[in-house]
Amino acid sequence: MVTRLLDLWEASHPAAVACAVAACLYLIVLAVTLSIIDIRTHTLPDRLVLPAYPVAGTLLGAGALLAGQPDHLWRAVAGLLVLAALYWVLWAVYPAGMGFGDVKLAGVLGLYLGFLGWNHVLLGAAAGFVAGGLWGIALIAARRGTVKSHIPFGPSMLAGTLATMLLLPA
Repeated sequence: MVTRLLDLWEASHPAAVACAVAACLYLIVLAVTLSIIDIRTHTLPDRLVLPAYPVAGTLLGAGALLAGQPDHLWRAVAGLLVLAALYWVLWAVYPAGMGFGDVKLAGVLGLYLGFLGWNHVLLGAAAGFVAGGLWGIALIAARRGTVKSHIPFGPSMLAGTLATMLLLPA
C-alpha cells in the first residue's frame, strides 16, 4: 500500500491519496477493535464488520476513480468476491473450524487486498493462515492451549492482511 500511495502522490492525485490514506486508517482502527473483541469473545460483531463494506468500498473506490484507475476498483470488488467465496467454502465444509464472522470479514479484507493486486489477495489470504498457525503453535508451546483449542481467527486474518499491505510492493 505504501508503494501505491507514493505512486498516487507522484502522479499528483492528492484527493486519491487522501481517500486511500483514510481507507488505511479506517482498516487499522477496525483491525485493532475487532482483534480485541475477537480475542475476548470469539466473535466479530456484524455492527462493526458490515459497515466496513460501504466505508472501505467508498474510500477505495473514490481513490481509484479520482486517480483515473478504475481497474483498481474492479479488482477490489473481485478480491472481495474471491476471498468471501474461499472463506465461505471453508466454513461450509467445516463450520466448527471457522465462524461465519470470519467469512464476512474476509470480503472486507479482499477489498483492500484486491485494490493492490492479485498477488496481495493470494499472499494476504495465505499470511492469515500462517499467522493463525503460528499463534496456535505459540499457545501450545506456552502451555496455554492444545491442538484442540479454539482460537479466534479474525486477528490472524487482519494481521496477515496488514502485513501484506505493508510489506508487499504494489
